[in-house]
Amino acid sequence: MTFLTQDANVAKLSLKNPVHFLALGFGSGLAAKAPGTFGTLAAVPLYLLLAQLSLPWYLAITVFCSVIGIYICGQAAKDMGVHDHGAIVWDEVAGLLITMIAAPQGVIWLAIGFGLFRFFDIVKPWPIRWLDAKVHGGFGIMIDDVLAGVFAFLSLQLIIFWLG
Repeated sequence: MTFLTQDANVAKLSLKNPVHFLALGFGSGLAAKAPGTFGTLAAVPLYLLLAQLSLPWYLAITVFCSVIGIYICGQAAKDMGVHDHGAIVWDEVAGLLITMIAAPQGVIWLAIGFGLFRFFDIVKPWPIRWLDAKVHGGFGIMIDDVLAGVFAFLSLQLIIFWLG
């Protein structure tokens, strides 16, 4: 069993290209199994760094990561010749950052947020699944994970409120 994917489409990308490096979640999207989960894991150090910032800065950087992700994911998909290939995981990075907006710091909250985001990203309840199927290009790659992040954020905030 190999850890890194042998997919010929992924071979069209280069980690030396900054757009590809980011689209592949710093290389985490190269995982042969569960690249979305590995991409979300790759977002954890970035989240831990950004969590030290004030909320306005955190929000600004999260919005920036989401917007620039439209270009990053779209360009990587174009270079691969495949729409929303599993190795493109920058959308997972943005999704986790959205999930963790204003979350209390701590491993437990991060684990709950991580789990909620992966749940909504995998299950894709309406309208996430519909958007995933109907919207294409970089925006289409990003929008389902952004919305999964919003669903996970709302769920996490409800849990915080209930336990608060």
